[in-house]
Amino acid sequence: MIRIDQVWMAVEPLDMRAGADTALARVVRVFGAAHPHHAYVFANKRANRMKVLVHDGIGVWLVARRLNQGHFVWSNDGHGTVSLTHEQLDALVLGLPWQRIGQAGIISLV
Repeated sequence: MIRIDQVWMAVEPLDMRAGADTALARVVRVFGAAHPHHAYVFANKRANRMKVLVHDGIGVWLVARRLNQGHFVWSNDGHGTVSLTHEQLDALVLGLPWQRIGQAGIISLV
């Protein structure tokens, strides 16, 4: 199991042709460094594809996810990065509105 202590979302889209080296370079540019046990989440312009780069303390893992229908709910608040909880990441990868997940991991309808 890969340990993830912190999850970060990059607001700016990433070209999904990017491999591990290109994604890592983007992490360094946007976040300053790839910290051990942190996950960095990127989407393409249409937000129907996502890549997650995780630094496990030894090397990096790069995983991809694609939605056949719909799109991922992505932050558009204009900031370069957003911090996510594990529960918010779980909702994000399913295409659910992760912004509505509260501290207890429950979707808020307010």
